[in-house]
Amino acid sequence: MLQLQTIRENQERIISALKKRNMDAEPILSAILDLDEKRRSIQTELDGTLAESNKLSKEIGILFKSGKAQEANALKAQTAGLKDAAKKLGEELNATAEALQEHLYQVPNIPHESVPAGNSDEDNEEIFRHGEIPTLAEDALPHWELAKKYDIIDFELGVKVTGAGFPVYKGKGARLQRALISYFLDKNTEAGYLEVQPPHMVNEASGYGTGQLPDKEGQMYHVQADDLYLIPTAEVPITNLHRGDMVAQEDFPIKYTGYTPCFRREAGSYGAHVRGLNRLHQFDKVEVVRIEHPNNSYQALDEMVEHVKNILEELKLPYRILRLCGGDLGFTSALTFDFEVFSTAQDRWLEISSVSNFETFQANRLKLRFKDENGKSQLAHTLNGSALALPRVLAGILENYQTPNGIKIPEVLIPYCGFSVID
Repeated sequence: MLQLQTIRENQERIISALKKRNMDAEPILSAILDLDEKRRSIQTELDGTLAESNKLSKEIGILFKSGKAQEANALKAQTAGLKDAAKKLGEELNATAEALQEHLYQVPNIPHESVPAGNSDEDNEEIFRHGEIPTLAEDALPHWELAKKYDIIDFELGVKVTGAGFPVYKGKGARLQRALISYFLDKNTEAGYLEVQPPHMVNEASGYGTGQLPDKEGQMYHVQADDLYLIPTAEVPITNLHRGDMVAQEDFPIKYTGYTPCFRREAGSYGAHVRGLNRLHQFDKVEVVRIEHPNNSYQALDEMVEHVKNILEELKLPYRILRLCGGDLGFTSALTFDFEVFSTAQDRWLEISSVSNFETFQANRLKLRFKDENGKSQLAHTLNGSALALPRVLAGILENYQTPNGIKIPEVLIPYCGFSVID
């Protein structure tokens, strides 16, 4: 959420910046400023009314003590009117403040100056590519057929138990899944991230804190009886660990990693590109989250990008990095780099990680602050990234490492798996 003061002081700059998102922000920013002006006007009137009521109350006490009951009772009638007026003003103030908050929730983050203009993922900017795309035999199979051939993932059984998008991992498939989780967590903790195991459901305040609500409400599973949401990513519970905190400067950087299952409704997703592991309703992911001093957040973003690159290079998967354009940038992000691994059997790139800097956007919602060298309260910067999302990494391994005699296991994973081939 953008800060009101930032909008007041930079309205034209924000309107210009949000054009990168193909958004005409002038109407909503004008509405926000009008509501803010109305809120402040009502607050001033309410403060004056309460001050006058308090003044009269003191005078009434003095009059009663002086035996001037008739004059005191006359003033009591005035205070009754002031209290009624204050009540109405308070109700109007609350309604205006709620309307202002709802408008603020509708404004996305300001894109970083390096974000390219564009309308969709087709306009994203490729900034890096690594690894040779393997040449497979003509009879090479996509991962969903490999999964069936070697009996390591059962999509039909998942449909029976739950529904489409909830696969069952079996045998070496389950062990490879567990190996990837352990490997990712080990790499992250070696890089200084503290491992946490957060809850897999969050309350509404947590959803609003990181920006999933109200923007992605339709994509989240909602447990209505308890008003809890199944998490779409570990970013939500982990970042919310510091909701409302005043962080000491010496505690920066704060670095977390965590493994969780993730749950997404993926409403409207269909077609060949969502087959197999390409898009699921439940999937595993290892996340990294950082809370940083604003002066260091873009250096931290670069470090996170390098960290994910190192993991993919150890897995020896061909990948590329995209800088997302304004039209494809997430609602809460100022700058996002997407990692994509090449699926040779599908002949397409599959997104396997997003690494983002949200600057103060989430911190403003979370009220996540620190005191600067002058003792003034400032908002921290938050960042997160997938390190990594498992389904498409697994799909890439199955397809790119397939041979006529089975599927080889990347060398770095063999100690975690306890086997070197799926056959």
